[in-house]
Amino acid sequence: MKVLGITGGIGSGKSIVAKVLEVMGIPVYNTDIAAKKISDTSPAVREKLSARFGTALYQNGTLDRKMLASFIFSNPEHLAFANSVIHPAVEKDFLEWKVEHQEKAWVGIESAILFESLLNQLIDISMNVSAPLETRIQRIQKRDNLDRESILNRIKNQLPEEERNRLANYTIINDDRQALLPQIENLLKIVKSQ
Repeated sequence: MKVLGITGGIGSGKSIVAKVLEVMGIPVYNTDIAAKKISDTSPAVREKLSARFGTALYQNGTLDRKMLASFIFSNPEHLAFANSVIHPAVEKDFLEWKVEHQEKAWVGIESAILFESLLNQLIDISMNVSAPLETRIQRIQKRDNLDRESILNRIKNQLPEEERNRLANYTIINDDRQALLPQIENLLKIVKSQ
């Protein structure tokens, strides 16, 4: 089994690419969904986050994501701490998920911070889904109803687009002008031939 890493900054459209890959028969593990689930259900994660950010971070057993975002996206040390708590749990969950899909020749893992979290060490090939900054901002505003400053704060906490493009083996352009499907199909031909 080989692993395709799918990354891209917030609002780039990596989830759309991941959904297309799933339709094409490649199961994709979504780290954002997993991190949310683990943050809500793991007693160890809850204990560590609450010890650092306060018990009010959890309301009725559920992580207050807006509160956590206010802590981590304004302070690099808080972000690094949260990542050091959540990422190892996500990695462990991914490895268990991978075993459940061992009959597949290829699986994917979708992560906005594939390289920052070192999840790229678990993959064979990576792709970056790239989109212009203004397009990303508009998508996030529409999807999450966030103000421009909050969005830019999140973007600045991720690798710059140029760096993701440099680190990734392949780049998919999702600028709402170039068709996505042919790019994904071409990439899959290359990937599956390896």
